[in-house]
Amino acid sequence: MKRTFRLTAPGKDDARVRDKVRHEINKYAKRERRKELPEGGLRWDFKCALGPSEGEAQPVDFKALGAQIEQLAAAGSVTAFVAVEAVLVKRSPRRPDTPAAG
Repeated sequence: MKRTFRLTAPGKDDARVRDKVRHEINKYAKRERRKELPEGGLRWDFKCALGPSEGEAQPVDFKALGAQIEQLAAAGSVTAFVAVEAVLVKRSPRRPDTPAAG
């Protein structure tokens, strides 16, 4: 998902607008996590970038995305560019000296 969100809206509280942005991001993440994992896949992780525009976007941790949006709004930005990409986390191969669980 690559999208530019407005952080303000006429007639709406700015905090509610930011809540809506976080809701859209979480909805996307939930949809991506439901996708079937390919062979050898352990789970889906997310690679994220955030900034006032696409050219100024910096990498950020998915769990810190909400707090970073708040900081961006506090800095006076009226837009936020968010890029979230689902990345497959693969299972690490079992070492031969590790006994099988069971």
